[in-house]
Amino acid sequence: MMTKIKITAGPFTFDGVLEIAKAPQTCKAFMDRMPFESKAVHVRWSGEGVWMPLGDYQFGVGYENHTSFPAPGQIILYPGGISETEILLAYGGVHFASKVGQLAGNHFITVTSNLEDLEKLGKMTLWEGAQPIRFEMA
Repeated sequence: MMTKIKITAGPFTFDGVLEIAKAPQTCKAFMDRMPFESKAVHVRWSGEGVWMPLGDYQFGVGYENHTSFPAPGQIILYPGGISETEILLAYGGVHFASKVGQLAGNHFITVTSNLEDLEKLGKMTLWEGAQPIRFEMA
């Protein structure tokens, strides 16, 4: 069974699936907070991605299905610790890091539609600034 979500970022809309089998605690914690709204800004150290800096916001999860190299269309949650809590959406090559060094985040959502718009979103965010982003159940 796949749980589908809708992601609206700037002028773009994407379908996605929650990776419940691989990251059950992260998916549950995120679903409990949906609809989830934030601002996406371009990453600083990680390459081609946009992120939602969440400061000391806590999801109450540890590491599961974590990676430092999310593929384009993969969304990861860094639960906090040595850096602030954040969600990252990869649109190209990413080596997930912060000013304190390499990090790993829980891969919990995979984008399944309009992948060609991911790079457009990334470049828009880089050159035009923060974009609103909303996650909701489909």
